[in-house]
Amino acid sequence: MDASRRRITGVGFDLRRAFDDNGSALLGYAVNALRDRPLAEDCVQETFLRAWRARERFDPREASERTWLFSIARNVIVDALRARARLPLIGDHAELESRAAEAIDPLERLRMLEALSVLTEAHRTAVVAIHLHGRTYQELSDATGVPVATWRTRTFHALRALRAHLEEMEEPDAHSR
Repeated sequence: MDASRRRITGVGFDLRRAFDDNGSALLGYAVNALRDRPLAEDCVQETFLRAWRARERFDPREASERTWLFSIARNVIVDALRARARLPLIGDHAELESRAAEAIDPLERLRMLEALSVLTEAHRTAVVAIHLHGRTYQELSDATGVPVATWRTRTFHALRALRAHLEEMEEPDAHSR
């Protein structure tokens, strides 16, 4: 089998290189989604195990290796969240009340974390600072020395990339790999 055919079919999937390239990003993604580092480490391990088992189905023409791995990780994390939701909550009344107040959809949080992870660091910094932390462009410029116009441009392109990625995620067969 020639090298291009091996690359396309995934037979040449290099687990060690994939882990070196993506392991820490996947761990950060899992820790942010789960808020439980040991469980996140288990999820990253399961992600690479599933990737290894499905390596023949990986097609770089459909998605990058990083996107493919994040797609697998998202499914693993969803499974972990569902398993954790089935466990009974043990604690005193005050603790249980504070947990009940958390009504954030974990799947929505996962989608946003995944979308942010595909941005470049400069674009992610712009979106997080401006739209999540509420900083002004001028404050960001003063803190970093980067001109306001550059931050505006980065934010514009970052939001466009986020929108495109989130729309791609909504397609029904986007995660069927």
